Amino acid sequence: MQPINITYKHMKNVMLIISMLLLCCGVGAQTAKNVGKVGAVVKTVKAEERPEVLIETTMGNIRVALYNETPLHRDNFLKLIREYHYYDSLLFHRVIPDFMIQAGDPYSKNAPKGAVLGDHSLDYTIPAEIRLPQIYHKRGALAAAREPDMVNPKRESSSSQFYIVYGRKQDERGLQRGRDNLRQLFGDSIKMTDEMREAYTTVGGTPHLDGGYTVFGEVLDGMDVVDRIQRVERDANDRPLEDVRIIKATILKDLPGMEEKPKKVMKRVAKKPVKRK
Repeated sequence: MQPINITYKHMKNVMLIISMLLLCCGVGAQTAKNVGKVGAVVKTVKAEERPEVLIETTMGNIRVALYNETPLHRDNFLKLIREYHYYDSLLFHRVIPDFMIQAGDPYSKNAPKGAVLGDHSLDYTIPAEIRLPQIYHKRGALAAAREPDMVNPKRESSSSQFYIVYGRKQDERGLQRGRDNLRQLFGDSIKMTDEMREAYTTVGGTPHLDGGYTVFGEVLDGMDVVDRIQRVERDANDRPLEDVRIIKATILKDLPGMEEKPKKVMKRVAKKPVKRK
């Protein structure tokens, strides 16, 4: 797939469609084996006690908070870091200027230059936890990628691939696309709030993704790093020409009663990747 030329006015609508497909296609149907699904026990934690994770990258550090309003995604993300050190050495395999940066493909760890990435995840999905209008795709949102609606009508999330929203400041046209999307998904039951509109116009974000993907956290520090990553040179598949790697992901503030555990071995089975259109 060719990179998006955002300088041409007539390509703007195409950009939105392609961007959504990229997030979907970035998590293909093929998976890597994992020792088990996210635990059934859901922790209940107050908002002010949100867990925090430090993502150290080759371009700087990003500190994120995980929402307790999305406990399944929160617990899964923490488990992958706490028990498996899963994200250590993985790449940001897809970056799109003024849109987002994406990571979490297990096959990116030792991928050669130019290899097409984004079609693999772990062998389970996470039920959608879409919490509109309280939680939405503002700039800095941490969200889960997933497969497209045609094979995933429940919008279940990838077990491992995530993206961080950059998203330009929206004009009225961008806001209207977001409103139209919400109306198509939810009718009149969920509408864009004044808070959402303020965030999208003054800070930035991707309102056209609201309702389609689970947002489960946000960046606390390091948006300058996200900015640098989303602007790197990339190939036709939106993979950075020079690898941008997650050096290490560390839990700074865990759930009550939890602590870092010895690293477990995660078994992986290579499978034929999904064909890209």
